[in-house]
Order: sequence, then C-alpha cells, then structure tokens
Amino acid sequence: QVQLVESGGGLVQPGGSLKLSCAASGTIFALKTMGWYRQTQTPGKERALVASISDDGNENYADSVQGRFTISRDNAKNTVYLQMNSLKPDDTAVYYCRADQWFDAYDYWGQGTQVTVSS
Repeated sequence: QVQLVESGGGLVQPGGSLKLSCAASGTIFALKTMGWYRQTQTPGKERALVASISDDGNENYADSVQGRFTISRDNAKNTVYLQMNSLKPDDTAVYYCRADQWFDAYDYWGQGTQVTVSS
C-alpha cells in the first residue's frame, strides 16, 4: 500500500500563487505516474485531471491551467508538486494527489487539500 499526503492548500486572492506538495510513503516499488486532480462542490461535477507527470518527466495539463500551473516531481523524495500561479476563483476546489506504480494494479489517492481563491 502507498499513502499520499498533500499539503499547501489554503486561501489566496485572485492572481496569487500557491504550491501544493504530495509525499508518497509506504510500500513503494517504483512510482509511475503522479498527478493532481480537483473536484468542486458543484453537484454532479466529477473529479477532473489538473496535471500529471510520468516517471520520465512527461507532463500533461488540463487546458484550463496550461501556462499557469506547473507540475514537477522529486523521485528521490517520492514527492510531486503543483505550482499554481495567476489563480482564479474558478480554480477553487479540493485538490487530490494521485499516483500509480509499476508492478501494481492500484490507483492511490490522497485525502485532498482545499484551495480557495477569493478576494
């Protein structure tokens, strides 16, 4: 089993920045893809991909955050980061870290961290 713990959420004004971190621990063989998803409180809205990064550094972003958010990872620390700049009220959501690993059929999720963008 792999445990994911997110940190770095909070309240920020529009145009501001936040950096999220997600540290993996537990029975880690080799983390494959790590990423961030978010879910708003809008009824019926599903959790949506924000950004992901593969173990060899390939990055993928949702159109809505392209150019504003940057995902990175430190493989030695089993940690993934999300630098969020130029934040908008529409970015308000609970942000979840997700990871999978080689030789393992599971998707692992963190508990979520709230990001609120408001003046």
